[in-house]
Order: sequence, then C-alpha cells, then structure tokens
Amino acid sequence: MIKNGIFDWLKSENTDVWQAYTHHEFVAGIQRGDLPKAAFQHYLKQDYVFLIHFARAYALAIFKSHSLAEMRVVSDTLHGLINVEMDMHVAYCKEWGIDTDTLEHIEEAPENLAYTRYVLDRGMSGDVFDLLIALSPCVVGYGEIGARLKCSPDTVSDGNPYGSWIDMYASEEYQEVVDNTLKHLDELADRHLTDQKKAHISKIFRDATRLEVGFWQMGLDYQK
Repeated sequence: MIKNGIFDWLKSENTDVWQAYTHHEFVAGIQRGDLPKAAFQHYLKQDYVFLIHFARAYALAIFKSHSLAEMRVVSDTLHGLINVEMDMHVAYCKEWGIDTDTLEHIEEAPENLAYTRYVLDRGMSGDVFDLLIALSPCVVGYGEIGARLKCSPDTVSDGNPYGSWIDMYASEEYQEVVDNTLKHLDELADRHLTDQKKAHISKIFRDATRLEVGFWQMGLDYQK
C-alpha cells in the first residue's frame, strides 16, 4: 500500500497536469460565473457523449474484474451512471435549452474522441486496474473541483448561473461516489501494484488528466 492512498500518490507524481486540470480557466469561469453560455452548452453536449462512452468503459471493467466482489463494485457505479446520472444530465441540459433530440445527434468533438477512445484502449489492452486509473481523474477530479469551489470565498454565489453545477459535484451524494472510488482504487492497488508497474500507471493517470485539460479547453475555445 502506498502511504495516503494510490490516488494521492498519483497526484503528487503529476502535480503540474493536475493543477492545470482542476484550476483550468474553464473551471475559473464557472467559479466567477462569467463562463460564456455557449461554451458551457457545448461542454454539456459533448459531456453527454462522453458519459455514454464512460458507461461502456465501466461495462468493460466488469468484464475485466477478477472476482464477484469487484464486479459488484463496478456494476453499482455503472447502474448509477446509466439509470441516474444520465437522466440527471439530460434534465440539466434541458434547463440550458438543449433538448433530447439535439443530444442524440451530436457530432463528437475530436477532443472527446481522443479522451474516450484512450480510456477504452487502456481497458482493452490492460487490466482492470489500468482502466480504473484512466477513469479516475474524471470521477475524483470533478468531486475535488466541486468541493473546492463550494467552500472557496472566491466563488460567486449570488446570481451564478453555474451554482447548481457546483452544488452537484460538491453534494454528499457525489462525494460518496468519490470516496468509494478511492477505496476501490486502494483495494486494487493492494492486489495489482508492483514497483515495476508504478511508472506505467502514473503515465496512464497523466495521459488521462491531460485529456481532461483538453476537454475543458474544447469548451472554452468553442465559438458559437
């Protein structure tokens, strides 16, 4: 076991890209409440496609699991993603003027293609640990961002159109998802992590985090 948990170790090994991801200008715009509406709408549309591929990746993690206990942990996440989070995302998109028909006919952005196919490739070519490491910057990072923005005195609360987004990822329900993810990663590290594999999983984490940075930038660069 790595002291303080595998995820903290991965962040400490990749502080530059983690900082670039969790403090990206897209996130700062959410915090200030001045992120352009069109940029956020584009992000929401692409995130719908991303979540579908995310669900496929968790389904692959079930296949890659080595025990029934592992399968149950991952299947709980998949169930929540397909049956709860997707419905919430569709409802949230509707609040931003994006209907279901629009979501079903989105052209996938290159940054989305790069990220989701990377994660799926890590799962296909590696083991379940590789795959869940590739998924972890998204799951844990959003929780870290939400909690930080919710508590920060620099976050605009009155009239911030992105306040509900912050609340969603700062919520007890989402923080529980983060805690369960961290616990599962530590359990997998106990079984799969060797000194020889440390550099390998650190690179997966770094690459996935870099692709998260690209996903934010995709939204920020969008021109209506």
